Amino acid sequence: MRTLRTLAAAVLALSIVGGCSGTPTDEPGGGITVFAAASLTESFTQIGEGFEDANPGTTVKFNFAGSSALAQQINDGAPADVFASASPTNMDQVAATDAVTETPAVFVRNRLQIAVPAGNPAGITGLDDFSDPDLKIGLCAEAVPCGAAAMTAFAAAGVTPAPDTLEKDVKAVLTKVRLGELDAALVYRTDVIAADDEVDGIDFTEADKAVNDYPIAVCANAPNPDAAADFVAFVGSDEAQAILTKAGFELP
Repeated sequence: MRTLRTLAAAVLALSIVGGCSGTPTDEPGGGITVFAAASLTESFTQIGEGFEDANPGTTVKFNFAGSSALAQQINDGAPADVFASASPTNMDQVAATDAVTETPAVFVRNRLQIAVPAGNPAGITGLDDFSDPDLKIGLCAEAVPCGAAAMTAFAAAGVTPAPDTLEKDVKAVLTKVRLGELDAALVYRTDVIAADDEVDGIDFTEADKAVNDYPIAVCANAPNPDAAADFVAFVGSDEAQAILTKAGFELP
């Protein structure tokens, strides 16, 4: 996968025809729908506002969910202009059906962190604690990028986890930590940052072996292909990249 900065200029020059579903429009502005990984919720919401400010008359709607669910929705014909995945695997599922245009571009990376309730009442210290049956442990389902990354990290650490819950996306896992329903969970570092002082984050060495690339692409049948291409290019702008790095994402 190419990086977003490499593709940004080319994306702006594309004349894209067709919609993931829907009727194409040649009118300037209008609305676009962006299907984006749940871990992008805070940063993409802010980026969407910046895009609207820079493009009067254009509105951005978001569908945030686990990347595996989003890929399935797109392949089932859901109307989407842009797909931003938390994993190349789920983007590949969409690309395999020719539901996106060109080669998806990697625009950021993200890594895992252990999330615990504020103050770390259970005294969690590392991945070894995730095998303790006496602790309440949460993970993303393995079909979701954060779950697949977690299993890669556990394999690297030689740990067999004993999760009490497997959630559909990273925000669902984090919510249970925030509510004190879990002693620990594996989420993205960006989600710990977004939760502010409601949770604490614990780094672990094996996170370096489970870094997720985030690709983005215009949907092949985007109802508003020109604005969709503009949005993808905007994600590669200095303004958007600053938002993403402040949120804890890493540049590719």
